[in-house]
Amino acid sequence: MRIKVLGAAAGGGYPQWNCNHPNSRRARSGDPAARQRTQSSIAINRDGEHWFLFNASPDLRQQITDNDVLHPSQGLRHSPIQGVVLTNADVDHIAGLLNLRESQPLCLYATKKVLDVLQANSIFNVLNPKFVKRNTLTLGESVELSFPNGVRSGIVVVPFAVPGKVALWLEDENKDVALSAVGEDTIALEVRNSSGETEFFYVPGCAEMTDDLAARLRDAPLVFFDGTLWRDDEMIRDEVGIKTGKRMGHMSLSGEDGTIAAFKNLQVGRKVFIHINTTNPVLLEDSEERALATKAGWEVSYDGMEIII
Repeated sequence: MRIKVLGAAAGGGYPQWNCNHPNSRRARSGDPAARQRTQSSIAINRDGEHWFLFNASPDLRQQITDNDVLHPSQGLRHSPIQGVVLTNADVDHIAGLLNLRESQPLCLYATKKVLDVLQANSIFNVLNPKFVKRNTLTLGESVELSFPNGVRSGIVVVPFAVPGKVALWLEDENKDVALSAVGEDTIALEVRNSSGETEFFYVPGCAEMTDDLAARLRDAPLVFFDGTLWRDDEMIRDEVGIKTGKRMGHMSLSGEDGTIAAFKNLQVGRKVFIHINTTNPVLLEDSEERALATKAGWEVSYDGMEIII
């Protein structure tokens, strides 16, 4: 299995386009300790030729350009990208689908709730149903990803719910938002080989470490996990936002109930933060927070990072 991080940042990327936070200024200046990142997505491959994306970032066109393994290489129209698996309906995870609209055969996988969101928004009709097959993921049921021609890929995913919330742009101002709801709005993915062995977990958004989730992740060989904020009130303290991490549906890295503490006794082989907000000091390779994360056994993903398992 080959895994490439196409984008490691949270919504808006790093630096976010309208952010003048010190982190963003360092990234714009070309500081090598504050490398820029596009919005979160990974690509996975088992056979050296065909790739599946986990989420389709708004930066997908740039990500394809930056990764030659995703370039067309056969005839006048071709793509190594065989499909996309969505973990929610956040803009930073679905907007990139619009880059895949050129009548290119693809397989799209998502929960019924997320597929219904796409169906209800007519702009996604540019994904011509004659070429793009929409496949429903059922929580807890394994599915082997297929190429558009129906051939099985040997990559098995098991979607499962994690605490989260409905995408921001789908919130109803007249209703309370369930900040740790478990359902089809926010899912994670367990990736297995055809023999049923777990290869890694992909959890780019998570509001809380429940007992069930901890049990599922225990002893995993590799986990990509939500790294959005260092502190729950980070954006408020830095005067660049009005919401806490919990209000946005994300655990924070630090604190007694934070991600680093939650993983301390889970015996995960390799732990990688992804979906990292532009304000998070862990992005800075010379920060105290990065040192603390590294000491706790965590890696901070970056665009172009590659893992082979």
